[in-house]
Amino acid sequence: MADIRSTLTRRSFLLSGGAAGLAASSGLATPFYARGYGRPEFLHGVQSGDVDPQSGMIWTRVDRPARVAVEYSTTESFSTAIRLPDIDVTPQTDCAVKCQLDKLLPDQDIFYRFTATDLYDANRVSEPIVGRFRTAPLRRRSVRFAWSGDTAGQGWGIDEVGMKTYSTMRLHEPDFFIHSGDTIYADNPIPDEIKLRDGGMWKNRIVTAEKRDVARTLGEYRGQWKYNLLDEHVRGLNAVCPTFYQWDDHEVLNNWSASTDLRDDPRYPEKDVTVYAARAARAFHEMTPIRTLPTQPGRIFRKIAYGPLLDVFFVDLRSYRGPNQGGEAGLFGWRQMDWLKRALAASRATWKVIACDMPIGLVVWDDYSRKRGSDAIANGDNGAPGGRETEFADLLRFIRDNAIDNIVWLTADVHYTAAHHYDPSRAAFKDFLPFWEFVSGPLHSGTYGPKELDMTFGPQVRFIKASAGGIDSNLPPSAGLQFFGIVDINGQTEQLTVRLMDRQDQELWRVTLDPAAVA
Repeated sequence: MADIRSTLTRRSFLLSGGAAGLAASSGLATPFYARGYGRPEFLHGVQSGDVDPQSGMIWTRVDRPARVAVEYSTTESFSTAIRLPDIDVTPQTDCAVKCQLDKLLPDQDIFYRFTATDLYDANRVSEPIVGRFRTAPLRRRSVRFAWSGDTAGQGWGIDEVGMKTYSTMRLHEPDFFIHSGDTIYADNPIPDEIKLRDGGMWKNRIVTAEKRDVARTLGEYRGQWKYNLLDEHVRGLNAVCPTFYQWDDHEVLNNWSASTDLRDDPRYPEKDVTVYAARAARAFHEMTPIRTLPTQPGRIFRKIAYGPLLDVFFVDLRSYRGPNQGGEAGLFGWRQMDWLKRALAASRATWKVIACDMPIGLVVWDDYSRKRGSDAIANGDNGAPGGRETEFADLLRFIRDNAIDNIVWLTADVHYTAAHHYDPSRAAFKDFLPFWEFVSGPLHSGTYGPKELDMTFGPQVRFIKASAGGIDSNLPPSAGLQFFGIVDINGQTEQLTVRLMDRQDQELWRVTLDPAAVA
């Protein structure tokens, strides 16, 4: 990779990834005190996230306890750099560090760098590591962002090609990337190799100790994140593009809810799923540049105001849900639902994008063998809202009654890409305004076939690309069915265009939506 200390144009920065080179894989899992007496290293690159017009979060991780200097500047030469107070990083956070940059100018390139000094030897100082992001605008300029989900699932890890979808997204120079959940697969071990159905062999070039089994301890959950960050494509995107994170189930384990029963699962010695959820949540917040709310630490649902054309609302359908089995209790919880209604009603942005970790009208069973329990929203009966559908019916009615226009839903989860249009004329429940939902993913995971549609809210498939299902499920990333989406908002017309893309950068489908007329 290019020397990060050299002069970096925007194009060269984007193509080089702006990250330091990866150390030899033979030393990745070696404790810091066993690596000799070299200088501190940043093995997992940098990340930025939750960027708005005045601020942004930045993140990195050091290979040992260190004192980390943080600088940022509006010039890549750092000639006018501002230095923050040094931060001591320790094993308490697995030597990860993140901080918020405040009082930034809107629509401004921000370059940031970290330098680490060994806590036990001040003469040992790291090479600096550099990243960049651009703050959100206050003017009506065009905005572009990408979204997708599902990274390193079903045993498909870092092969010789690596997680190429991340580099394909980077070529489009998005303002930010929404990772729509299943950011890691804590319950999916990565083997050294997988035999393919055509007789070939998938070989995972990198496998770490934490990825050889399911995650149970805090260290193992952290290790799931560190594994993904060993991929050069992931680090390359992270260095130049903010990621806005949300989570779903595989950050803990498949389809987890209050009714998850681990009594007969020998992989998990502790049988209370909330113990694993707490460890996973801590790792999620330590290993991502998500904002920390002092009044509600650990909260994932939030709004990012990205200028006059766009507000992004991130919902969390996992943390507050009731049991999947036995009653199909709600997903939002009253506090989150109250926040979402108030935030949508108060929004003055032209477009309101709801980043939702699960699709609305696709049936996702908790127990597929018996088609019992709903892990998502739809319950499969095609009738009046019941179970978890009642929350969404109430939300959709609220949106209609308060004339909240220009809402678009983005999601992932189902490992294929699709465009769904919802209309009350086709629906069993009719008290809502028509809207679009766009589905993307996986980024680097197995592939699956189409899910059953539930007609409670009148979805219609306008486009779909997926594996055939059945024996053709769980195809590797090399099969070509890895997807992401791009959203462009035109600064002059305010039109919103959605493009569904694949890993090879082929445009599969697009639609342009006009904003509702302003009264």
